[in-house]
Amino acid sequence: MAAPVPQMLTANRLVDGDVLYWKAGQWVLSLKDADVFAAATDADAALAAAQKYVADNVVVNPYLFDVRTDARGIHPVKEREIIRAAGPTVRHDLGKQAELNPPLEGGSKFAQRSGVNFAEGSQRRPLPEALRGSTLPQGEGKMIPKDDDVSI
Repeated sequence: MAAPVPQMLTANRLVDGDVLYWKAGQWVLSLKDADVFAAATDADAALAAAQKYVADNVVVNPYLFDVRTDARGIHPVKEREIIRAAGPTVRHDLGKQAELNPPLEGGSKFAQRSGVNFAEGSQRRPLPEALRGSTLPQGEGKMIPKDDDVSI
């Protein structure tokens, strides 16, 4: 029989959708501050206790997820949990990922494979010509003659 995989408990706060983690009967914002359950019975007990917060409309969708631990800390196994722990993937200078040093292991796989550099000051590829005009706010870039009636 294989050794049990350590697990953690997570949910989303109902008020703002923020990702939360379970620690000693309460919710915390940081993965590194949360409890890691080595035994499935402890993980199941925490999940059962979390249902009170669901009933009180504090959190939604609590569930357990697999992690691995080493000398560097806690590492979620699945990409989904890596992303949830680090925050939005759109801009790495915002959200939780801006505060992570080093970044969570396993994240930004696209950037690692493609050589894209998200660091400050990196060059962005220009928009294709066909998209340049469509991304301007309505009316921007068009000259309206002074004498024309522009009433709505």
